[in-house]
Amino acid sequence: MPPTLHRLPTSAIDGRSPTLTAEPSRRPEPDTASTSAAVPAPSAPERLRVVGWPDPVIDKLGYDPRSLYVELFWLGVLGPTSTWLMRRLAAGLEERPHGFDLQVDVMARALGLGGRSGRHSPFQRALARCVNFDLAIRPESTTFAVRRRVPPLPRRHLMRLPVAVQESHRRWMAAAHRGPTLDEVRKRARRLALHLLDSGEAAQSVELELMRFGVHPAIAHEVTIWATGSFKDENGAAHHAPSATNAGEVAGR
Repeated sequence: MPPTLHRLPTSAIDGRSPTLTAEPSRRPEPDTASTSAAVPAPSAPERLRVVGWPDPVIDKLGYDPRSLYVELFWLGVLGPTSTWLMRRLAAGLEERPHGFDLQVDVMARALGLGGRSGRHSPFQRALARCVNFDLAIRPESTTFAVRRRVPPLPRRHLMRLPVAVQESHRRWMAAAHRGPTLDEVRKRARRLALHLLDSGEAAQSVELELMRFGVHPAIAHEVTIWATGSFKDENGAAHHAPSATNAGEVAGR
């Protein structure tokens, strides 16, 4: 019987070592136990303690967050949500100067942001913008310290606004620098506010009327509170403005 011939591998014929092929690796099965036990990301606090952020320079030279200046010039930089938030916080600190507790969900809904929570919610982004633009700080996760006055818009932010708004800002600042002293403006504004109230003007319209007469928005807001008897002294006792008949005596106080 002839011998049986066996086919040799090519590698054995030409002297090369046989090629080894590895099986494709399989994807490891997920560990369902560890996945279900994953720790969720920390959530944002449900309540914030809002306090004032004192600054002797800005508190003297800055603008009320509810003023026309902020609406005309800061709004385009800060954005509408953060601007409205600053207005609400300013009103809260005016009523409670030592600070107040803010329910995050309630304020978010009041600003039209819905009930979404979490660190990346629209309301938390509005808080972050206030911090990024140096209008507030967060010394702790549950504390929000906010400026009572907004500083004049820095040049680097002003240059982001349309040319027409930049020119309007230039005229605004020029008028503020060449105007009368602060005490003179306040005295005249108080007399005018009392006259408006005596003439039957609604208290809600006094501030706008003062600004139409050229009174600086911050002074108009301050004088309106004084004239309508809404301001309070250091002890928290309410006062009422005198009538226009003796306005000349009290307007200079």
